[in-house]
Amino acid sequence: MDDLSKTQTSEMMYSVRKLSYKYPDGTHALYDISLEVKKGEFIGLLGANGSGKTTLLRAMDKLLKGVEGEIYLAGVDIKTLSPKEIYKKVGLVFQNPDDQLFAPTLFEDVAFGPTNMGFNSKEVKKRVLNALKEVELEGLENKSVHNLSYGQRKRACIAGLLSMGHDILLLDEPTAGLDPMGEYKMMNLLKKLNKESGVTVIMATHSVDLVPVFLDRLYILSKGKFSRGGTPEEVFNAPEDMANIKLRLPHIAELIYKLKHEDKVDFKRIPLTIGEARREILKSLETSLKGG
Repeated sequence: MDDLSKTQTSEMMYSVRKLSYKYPDGTHALYDISLEVKKGEFIGLLGANGSGKTTLLRAMDKLLKGVEGEIYLAGVDIKTLSPKEIYKKVGLVFQNPDDQLFAPTLFEDVAFGPTNMGFNSKEVKKRVLNALKEVELEGLENKSVHNLSYGQRKRACIAGLLSMGHDILLLDEPTAGLDPMGEYKMMNLLKKLNKESGVTVIMATHSVDLVPVFLDRLYILSKGKFSRGGTPEEVFNAPEDMANIKLRLPHIAELIYKLKHEDKVDFKRIPLTIGEARREILKSLETSLKGG
């Protein structure tokens, strides 16, 4: 049993310590990043384009050379692990699914990983069909990947990683390019994998409106540094700070914030979802009616 297998039950799935990275052209992409991710968490990396989100994910998947600092995967220094050891546990989904899909049919693409891991044809088929079912693509096994919709191709990439038995998914802008319904379908899929299958999810995104509904913890990246971190409610309580790093509050939170601070409506907290906002508004109306 290798070191990674011995420690795979460790509660801490990722530990990133004082990570910095400079591209060969001299661009300093990450500065002194520290992050800990426990097993079963759903973590978001929120930032504008160029903030360092993709670079951080690639560093966590050991795809970059010359990274300064330390990255531990399930308690093991990632520098001591081979690509094969990492890919048994961690899967990275690129922003553009066409950078990841290559086989003629959906079945062949999803089967590529487990086949190369040495599983027999019966086990490969079982893994592929289970993975396609999890991402709601069952029945499309023989369809050409080029004839899948954009959202289906994104889910096919996730299926390819699930078929390999990954405990951790690193996702780079999984909702980019999707329509609003597609965004929620993708996020609901990830939440299901996280809560029902125990998959640890670390997601880079710039979609502030989706974040509060689905994530456990959130980190704001700006110019390669973490500017804020915590629960979505903790992070989104300072609109001025968000504006300074070219991000806004979720629409619901922005509305309630303005009602509270500009129109002097008595809200005890700033809600982040429609359901929370409805409850806060009803409480405020009830208080006003009693006062009147």
